[in-house]
Amino acid sequence: MTDDATTRFEVLYRQHFRAVLRYALARLEPESAKDVTAETFLIAWRRLPDVPSDPAPWLFGVTRKVIAGQVRSDTRREALRLRLEVAAGGQASPGDLDQEVSERAAVLTALARLSENDREALRLIAWDGLTSKSAAEVLEVTRLAFGVRLHRARRRFAAALEAAETASRQGPPGRPRHPQPAVPESCSPSPFTRAKEVR
Repeated sequence: MTDDATTRFEVLYRQHFRAVLRYALARLEPESAKDVTAETFLIAWRRLPDVPSDPAPWLFGVTRKVIAGQVRSDTRREALRLRLEVAAGGQASPGDLDQEVSERAAVLTALARLSENDREALRLIAWDGLTSKSAAEVLEVTRLAFGVRLHRARRRFAAALEAAETASRQGPPGRPRHPQPAVPESCSPSPFTRAKEVR
C-alpha cells in the first residue's frame, strides 16, 4: 500500500470506527462485536480500492456479512440488560420504574414477534440512523424495495406493540400484574424505544 492509501485508511478508520462498532453491538455481544469490527476494517484495508466515496453503507454491508453466522438473540441480550438496570435501582420511584420496565418489556416483546428482516429494517433507521437510501445499500436492495420493507415492518411493529401493551396492562388472568422484563440497552439512546418513534 502507498502512503496515500495508508492515510486514506486511517481517516476511514477514525471517522467510521464508532459507527461500525455500534452497528455490531446492536447485533452481538460486546466481545464478538469488537472482533467483527476488527474484521470489517481488515477487509476494508485489503479492499481499499473498492471502498466508495461514501463508505458508511459499504462498511455496514461488510459488517452485516461478517456477523451473518454470529447473530445472537436480540431479545435475550436486551432482557439481560433490563434486569441489570432494574437491579441497579437508581433514583426512580417504584411506580416510575414499574412503568418503564413495563414499556420496555412491551417493546422487546413486540420486536421478538417480528421477523429478522423486519427488525433489521427498523434497526438500520432507528438505531444506526441511516437514510432509506443508505439502508437499501446495506441490504443490497433497491430504495423502493427497502421503502416497502420498512413500511411493512413499521406497521407490523405497531400492531405487535399494541398487542404487547394490551397484554401487559391486563396481566395474567387471576393474578396481579408483576412486570418481569427484560432490560435495557446499554447504549444510549435506545434503538428499541426509538423504534416506537418510527411508526
